[in-house]
Order: sequence, then C-alpha cells, then structure tokens
Amino acid sequence: MMISRQFESTVRQKLQQVPAVVLLGPRQVGKTTLARTLAKDWPGGAVYLDLERPADRLRLEDADTYLRAQQGKLVILDEIHRAPGVFEILRGIIDDNRQAGIRTGQFLLLGSAALDLMRQSSETLAGRVAYLDISPLNVMEAAAAGIADNTLWLRGGFPDSLLAPDDTQSMDWRRDFIRSYLERDVPMFAPRLPAETIGRLWTMLAHNQGSVLNQARIASALGVASPTIDRYIDLLVDLQLVRRLRPWGGNLGKRLVKSPKVYVRDSGLLHGLLALETLNDLLGHPVCGLSFEAHCIENLIQAAGSRRAPYFYRTQVGAEIDLVLELGGKPEIAIEVKRSMAPSPEKGFYLACDDLEITQRYVVYPGAERIPLRHGAQAIGLQELTQALSAV
Repeated sequence: MMISRQFESTVRQKLQQVPAVVLLGPRQVGKTTLARTLAKDWPGGAVYLDLERPADRLRLEDADTYLRAQQGKLVILDEIHRAPGVFEILRGIIDDNRQAGIRTGQFLLLGSAALDLMRQSSETLAGRVAYLDISPLNVMEAAAAGIADNTLWLRGGFPDSLLAPDDTQSMDWRRDFIRSYLERDVPMFAPRLPAETIGRLWTMLAHNQGSVLNQARIASALGVASPTIDRYIDLLVDLQLVRRLRPWGGNLGKRLVKSPKVYVRDSGLLHGLLALETLNDLLGHPVCGLSFEAHCIENLIQAAGSRRAPYFYRTQVGAEIDLVLELGGKPEIAIEVKRSMAPSPEKGFYLACDDLEITQRYVVYPGAERIPLRHGAQAIGLQELTQALSAV
C-alpha cells in the first residue's frame, strides 16, 4: 500500500525556487520513496544515486565531470553524508548554471543527521540551498489512507511499522529499527559517544515521556556528568528521534519553568522502547496519557509549519499550557491535550491563557465533535485542528 505524502508538493515547490534542496529526516521515514516519486515525472528526467551503494559512490569518483554531464536533469543524492566533499563541487556547478540562466531544480540531497548536514552544506552552499524536514506519516495522511488514529498512535508514522500486517510484525520492525540506530547510526554520526549509553538514555526518556528534563537525575542514573547528557540528547534531536520543546520565556514578571520538555517524537518508537505491542498494552500503561499528549503535539507542530514557533508554558505555581504556538513573537494559540471524551482543563490552563492574553484556546481530545468549554475554550478533535493549522 502506497500512502500519498502531503509533503511532496512542498518539495516540488521548493525545487522550483532554489537550485538545491536538502531533505532531512530519520531513516525509513519515506525520503527515498518521495524522491523516487518526484524522479518519475520530473521535466527533463532525473538521476538517483544511493551513496550507500559502492557502485553509485564510484560514479562520483570524478564528481564534477559526472554531475555536469547530468545538465538539465534533477540529480538526487541519497545518504549525502557519505560524500561530504561533493558540496564544494555542487557550489561550482550551481554558480556556473546561474551564469547560464539556470537557477532552480538542480539537486535534491537526502540525509538523516540534520546538524551535521546543515553544517557541511551551509559552509559551501549558503544562499543556494533550502532545508526541509520530513516527518513520519501524520494524522491527516493516515486518515486519507483509511488508517484509524489509534493505529497511527500505537504504531507510529514510519510507513513499514504503520502498514505491517499485524501488531506483532509492526513491533518487530520497530525493535529492529531501534537496534540498527544504536548499532549503526550512532557510531557513524557520533563515533565518540557510547551507543549503549545512548540507548539507555533513549529508554529513560521514553519512561519519562513529555516530562520537564531533570538533567541531574538522568546523569546520576547513567553515571555520567550532567553536561554530557546535553551532548547525548543533542544527537537524538539531530537524528530527529527526540524533540526538545522549549518553555515560553517572555518577561511577564512571573517565575517560569526554564527547563525543556523532552519526548520521543514518534509514538511507535516510544511504544517500541517500552515494549507496548497492542492497544490494550498501551491503554493499561502509566505512559498512556503522556503518549497521547506527545502524539497530538507532534502532529500539531508539524501542521503549524515553520511560521509558528512551538513552546510549552508553565509557572512555578501551576499555570500550564501543553502547547503554545507563537506567531511574530506573540503567543497566538494555546492547546491542551486530554485523553478523555469529557475533557475538562484544569484552572491552570485558563490562568495561563490569561497570563499570555491568548484568545484562541483549544482542548484536543479523542472525539470528533467540537464542544464549547468555559472561558472561551473549545474541545476539538486532533484531525480537525491539524487541518485548520495546515490551512493557515
């Protein structure tokens, strides 16, 4: 089964605006499938090279000559971190093409480690490249394919996990995925960091899904210095496996929580780390509520796009908002998540909305009907709010 990605139109649009696009996302998230889909009908044709294949790397032995010979085609370079030296060559080709009046749609570069690739490419391709992040399948894409939200929540948005024949095979795929990251990707992208310790940290973050980061406690449990935890989490964030959600820190004269919340971005990987194979396993586990909250927040951040900056808000006295979306430096939308068919936010949610002077107040719950709540808030389904944010 092939699921259509909404992201495809975004990539096409960017390639019509800039010479090169760097498409960033975890392994197996669908980058290659999307790139091959683009290649099928690209005007002038396309060339796809997987730089993990020795035969394809061999073509770039004389990269300048080979790439210039593909003039007029879209050149797709998958796993671009395998050939970091090619960025300087791309710069020369792009600049020469500009002189010839060719300014867009030349190169699509696919990679897994955001910071590493952005550092390499920004040093040589400044002003010539756009960066796009591709996430696992979201609630709208799953719904369009007839997949229930509970299935997406349980299995996560990686296509091979979501579309597995049953929950057991889905879990097997996620276990293998986690193992491959620890045995292959961590040593490749961060050879000096201990993969086993990174794995223990990843599991600890899963057990504390969506909690405010207590760096000292985690460092003590892992037997490392507290600043080291930052480097380990940096790697997981860089690989787009974990998200740091920053606290909103405007000057309100209030004592605000200053540590970030940290959570495993894909709910399926979260459940894989915690060995929660079935929906019943999940519903009976203490992480259930926080897992649903993180699932909703990740979908909503993706839908909100790059124009709106995401934060959470919490004061030392208990006023709290799960997700604040800021536009133009001003808090615009407040979102609370409740896994209840009769959602009722705490008083602290309304106090926090008043603190930030937010009038757009939503409570995401598992139902589909909009329900008016107190103080101008509305209960709303995840899919409806995701569609609304995507449309603006």
